[in-house]
Amino acid sequence: MPDLQNPMLRGHLAMLLFSMLVAGSFSLGSRVANAIDPAALNALRFFLAALIIGALVWRGPGIKRQDLAAPWRYFLLGGLFAVYFVMMFEGLKTAAPVSASAVFTLAPLLSAGFGWLVLRQITTPRMAVALALAAGGAIWVIFRGDIAAILAFEIGRGELIFFVGVVAHALYTPLIKRLNRGEKPLVFTLGMMVAGFVILGVYGAPALLDTDFSSLPLLVWITLAYITVFASATTFFLLQYAALHLKAAKVMAYTYLVPAWVILWELALGGPMVSATVLLGIGAVIVALWMLLAE
Repeated sequence: MPDLQNPMLRGHLAMLLFSMLVAGSFSLGSRVANAIDPAALNALRFFLAALIIGALVWRGPGIKRQDLAAPWRYFLLGGLFAVYFVMMFEGLKTAAPVSASAVFTLAPLLSAGFGWLVLRQITTPRMAVALALAAGGAIWVIFRGDIAAILAFEIGRGELIFFVGVVAHALYTPLIKRLNRGEKPLVFTLGMMVAGFVILGVYGAPALLDTDFSSLPLLVWITLAYITVFASATTFFLLQYAALHLKAAKVMAYTYLVPAWVILWELALGGPMVSATVLLGIGAVIVALWMLLAE
């Protein structure tokens, strides 16, 4: 029987659940990205998620005076995640869910680089090969297996926009360990969410005021509920927990599962099956995940 008390094993399980929940936001997000401004949607997301996490903190560890030290840390992390989420929904206006999720799999390679810059974490040769393999698989999926498009570097506008967000997400992971001063994961997550809401509340104020919430489709509210409870409050906590117990590159390795989960989400929501050519790229990404976790 696996030792569920082992922090590293629990970190791996946390990221497995993380990858499945994140995948759902791609499939649902692509269906509502053009129905509401991304800044307005994500400002609401941060606000509601902060309420949920705040209630858990109030009933659990509570907030100590030292938790409020250096609030700039929360604003830096919250700002990075705000950029990630806004760019994600901007990108999903034109990018297909599977293609966008493939862009997300570039995060481990970027995170390994940031892990060295921020924490001086060394990437082993095996890990470097796995990251390169995954990057190749991701590029194959992004360009839909079209060699001519790869050679011409005909990347879609949506994928390019989302890539900016992925860079922010990759930097966020090693910064968690660098900036955490012993705060509990729930408390640290709450601080980041409140800061993210303040940032998006200011930036997205015009969009919030211009949005006619009474006329929004039901799917927008379903998506907001999902990304608030599962793809925000839950995944933020899972990522915080895992980042404290695993190397940054291994934490982000689980993003390699996201395209596979997205395919299942798309099938469940009535979407089409991707081509066998694209599946080759996803297969390469999953092999890279195995290589990283066996490191």
